[in-house]
Amino acid sequence: MILTVTLNAALDTTYDVHELVPHASNRVTTVRQRAGGKGVNVASVLARMGHPVIATGCVGGRTGADIRADLDARGVAHRFVDGAPDSRRTVTVVSAAHRDATVLNEPGPEVPARVWASLVAGLAELVREQRAGVVVLSGSLPRGLPADAYSRLVATAHAHGARVVVDAEGAALRDAVTAGPEVIKPNRYELLSATGCTDVAAAVTALRALGARDVVVSDGAEGVLLFPSGGRPLRARLREPLSGNPTGAGDAMVAALAVGLEAGDDWTVTGARAVAWSAAAVGQPVAGEIDPDDATCLQARVQMEETDDAGQA
Repeated sequence: MILTVTLNAALDTTYDVHELVPHASNRVTTVRQRAGGKGVNVASVLARMGHPVIATGCVGGRTGADIRADLDARGVAHRFVDGAPDSRRTVTVVSAAHRDATVLNEPGPEVPARVWASLVAGLAELVREQRAGVVVLSGSLPRGLPADAYSRLVATAHAHGARVVVDAEGAALRDAVTAGPEVIKPNRYELLSATGCTDVAAAVTALRALGARDVVVSDGAEGVLLFPSGGRPLRARLREPLSGNPTGAGDAMVAALAVGLEAGDDWTVTGARAVAWSAAAVGQPVAGEIDPDDATCLQARVQMEETDDAGQA
């Protein structure tokens, strides 16, 4: 069983347009709305790929009710803590002409201390009850949470026998690694920004000095850089990168990393899966969606190679 934690869950609205033109009126061709937030997207991908998963985190108000209703409709198991103010919304505008997306993210509500305490206790209970092997912590921290929220959640999961994957940035990432999560997955920009380094390998070393173990760096069209704590760095990528809607690609990659961690897979297997699931998500119109057939076909096309210390093939 895998548990995903989304502290800043959202209701995602996606607008499809032919071409997004700034400072002009844009005609929307299609509107889609579904539960989102990074951990929710991870749970959606895992459920779509047939892996047992439960999504937890904080939701509130009418938007929180809509998030729950959408997950129910899609068959994604969840156990959220209620009591926070109305959950946030996001808007993604997908341009068909340019095959890219523009995302607007609300900051989210201020979470009361009692809700935070309930979430920590609830996570401990879920890990014990479900005998969860992996906990995924993804996304931004809403207002009102302590600065060490992620390290506390990592410690809570570890205390009850679960391993942890973290997908965060900035201060939240630096805090999380102090508790020693098994895997972290920043993208290149997040990795360098969190450490102040200009070199990927140096940034990995800096985070390991704080307590990081295995580090996975998503690198856009160049695939993913894998820095196992006990082996040589690897790069996994498709020979021909895909274009499309990238908003859910990182979350699909995290889902693949969680599966690999739970199964104890070799990094060559996990890396190929991570690239394939991420690429399959790019072909979908909304985040948190993936076609299993696409993922299988793409995994066979992933190229794996050793890299030098700078992270270059």
